[in-house]
Parts: sequence; C-alpha cells; structure tokens
Amino acid sequence: MTLAVRLPLLAAVALTGLGLTVPAQAQQASISFFVTSVGKGNGADLGGIAGADAHCQALASAAGSTNTNWRAYLSTTEPGGTAGVNARERIGKGPWQNAKGVVVAKSVEDLHSDSNNITKQTALTEKGETVSGRGDAVNAHDILTGSDPQGLFSTAGGDTTCGNWTKSGEGSAIVGHHDRAGLKDTRHMNSWNSSHGSRGCSQDALKSSGGAGLLYCFAAN
Repeated sequence: MTLAVRLPLLAAVALTGLGLTVPAQAQQASISFFVTSVGKGNGADLGGIAGADAHCQALASAAGSTNTNWRAYLSTTEPGGTAGVNARERIGKGPWQNAKGVVVAKSVEDLHSDSNNITKQTALTEKGETVSGRGDAVNAHDILTGSDPQGLFSTAGGDTTCGNWTKSGEGSAIVGHHDRAGLKDTRHMNSWNSSHGSRGCSQDALKSSGGAGLLYCFAAN
C-alpha cells in the first residue's frame, strides 16, 4: 500500500473514532431535560422546591452537563387558596432535549400540548438511560409534579404537593406517567405530568403505586 493511500485511510479511521465519542459527549453536555435516575430517598420530602432544584443540579453536573440553572418541574400551593408556584413558569422557554439529543418540546406551550415528545423512549435519565415503567419488573413511572395538565398548581383542594415537598409521611402529591400508560387508556392515565395523586408521601407509599420519588428536570434557558 502506498503512502498516498495509507494517509486517507488513517484519517478515515481517526474520524470514525471521533465520530463515536465526540457527538455523545457534546449531547451529554447540552442536555436540557431528564428524569432523575434516583430520588432523594425520603419519599416526597425533597427539602422543598429548592432542595429539588439542587437535586437536579447535582445529578446533571455529575453527568457532565454544563448548565447551571436546573429546575425541578414542580408546583407548590399556599394555604387559604393563595396562588402558589407553577411548574411551567420555572423551567425557561425551551426547546429542551434529552441526553441523546432528542428534542422533547420546542416551547412551554408545546410541552403542554398533545404534540410534545415525552415518552418512555425519550424521557431518559441524566445518564441517557430508560426509566422503568408499566409492564416492567419494577414500575417507577410515577413522576412527582404537583401540577395540573397545563403545569399549574392544583386548585382541587387537599394536599397535592406533599406539603410543598416537605413531607414523607401522610399526604399526597400529583404525579405524571413518563411512559404515558396506566390502568386505563384515559387522558389522565396517559398524562406525563398529571395522572393521579400518590397514596402517601413516604418512600414506601410512592413505591406502592408505581413510583420512586423521581422528578422531571429542565434547564431554565
């Protein structure tokens, strides 16, 4: 083989090697949406909304994200019907993409419409891994949100946020199904952000209905 032939061949091999690694690293650094690979371990007691944000930030940073403004997709309520915090107003404007570079929503309106791209295949962890759902050996599809389908705090009454994410005993929190599946094929059961209330706020109570205290995290851009 002549030198003229060998050089292009070596260059092609080098580019192929780079093609397998550099894009993956770039995608990991530019991730702007994920489901937490683990909860905080104390049920729905996340240390309040600030503790939930810190959890998102810690997991994202450990996975190689360069974003520094991670927000948990959570709403809160206030006693006496006073307006609380709306999850949709915490997460920036979009677009957002997962660890594989797949866009899940182009904007806040897109995220809360039927055209969003949140499914079991796209709602990946910060590591780019699939979260188990309905039909798997362990079901962890209940993602804590405390929100209605439009990403607003609930006006249904009662506890819908496990005491604004400070309780790990009695109470309840609204959850969504990241895999868009439930006991019935209904709008609520197929909702990524507002499917039903949890059976309680403890880790065991969350597990009993198919949860693990996981969160949706968005880079507020």
